[in-house]
Amino acid sequence: MRTQLISFKRTLGLTCLVWLILSLAAYGQTQPQRPATAGASSRSSGSDSGGGASGGGRSGQDVIMLQDDDYKLAPSDVIEVIVEDAPELSVNYKIGSSGTIPLRFLGTTQAAGKTTDEIARLIIEGLRGRYLKDPKVYVSVKQYNSRTFFIQGAVKSPGTYVIVGKPTLFKLITIAGGLQENHGATAYIFREVEAKPEKLETGGQNNLTGDNSNSRMKEIVNNAKGTEKDTVIEGESDYELVTANIGGILRGRLDHNIIVQPSDVVYVPPADVFYVAGEVKAPGQFQLRQGITLRQAISLAGGTPFKAKLDKCIIFRTDPTTGNFTEIPVDVGAVMSGKNKDVPILGNDVIWVPNSALKSFGSTVLMTLLPTAIYRLPMGR
Repeated sequence: MRTQLISFKRTLGLTCLVWLILSLAAYGQTQPQRPATAGASSRSSGSDSGGGASGGGRSGQDVIMLQDDDYKLAPSDVIEVIVEDAPELSVNYKIGSSGTIPLRFLGTTQAAGKTTDEIARLIIEGLRGRYLKDPKVYVSVKQYNSRTFFIQGAVKSPGTYVIVGKPTLFKLITIAGGLQENHGATAYIFREVEAKPEKLETGGQNNLTGDNSNSRMKEIVNNAKGTEKDTVIEGESDYELVTANIGGILRGRLDHNIIVQPSDVVYVPPADVFYVAGEVKAPGQFQLRQGITLRQAISLAGGTPFKAKLDKCIIFRTDPTTGNFTEIPVDVGAVMSGKNKDVPILGNDVIWVPNSALKSFGSTVLMTLLPTAIYRLPMGR
């Protein structure tokens, strides 16, 4: 009897333990899971509070905030308007190119240049007494479409960034994770501008329809004129090119650290290369550094041997616009000795050091006869 009682207690205890574990597991599965917080420390979710008894609304995008003052709305931004006790008036609005939004019941209203607080107060004043006795309005920014910046090329995190404020080129590069090791010395900023009247071409009457009509017409016009940069189809954007010296910025030349504007496309190309071939000790491809010269290029290639014909060297240079080759004759010997002025090296330059037939023949004869002459010398005692 005692043995059976002990066995029963053990079975009951084991059953209770299993029931407890299963209960805890089921309880844990019913608890709501907290969403993970993502994003780099330099980013924050942008939000602006509304007016009246308004509270802040969370933006739908990750926004990098570089300013402390209230954000001024601009065309293409999307705002959310919430009116308590009036769901028919609660809606999202995209600010048009004219800077206005079509508010329900109040009509077209200027929004660009105003803060969300100012928009909320304007809606409250328009609704009070006419539509609601004591309206409570909440306005927040859903999308900062007017604050979009693009950066591509030799940066660690290229892509699109939404930034509230006025970032400089150096700050935008920093936001993009910094430069890659093989970055070039110049940044190119493509900036959208209004096309000049003399550059506009109208499509005219044609049977092209759909999204490809403009691009097709532009191709036809460009082929007829033999250029792609002097003609802009009406309705399309034109661009200007702004350059900045990255090497200067990294050396403290802040005059090169320009302000980047919204919708700018920043391209940081990989570093250019140049080539040294022919009669050098270490021919090959080398990375172009800012300010590198012919003397430094020859030194990087290990210098020249005896049989090099230094006065007949050639630099083959490619025109980046036309792709044509230019041959630049140089006297490497005179440059290396300081008699001639040093020559700057550009991207994709090919430095060719030819062979001297006379020196090669003399070197061969010398290397053939010298061992024999040494062998026939009388041995000293």
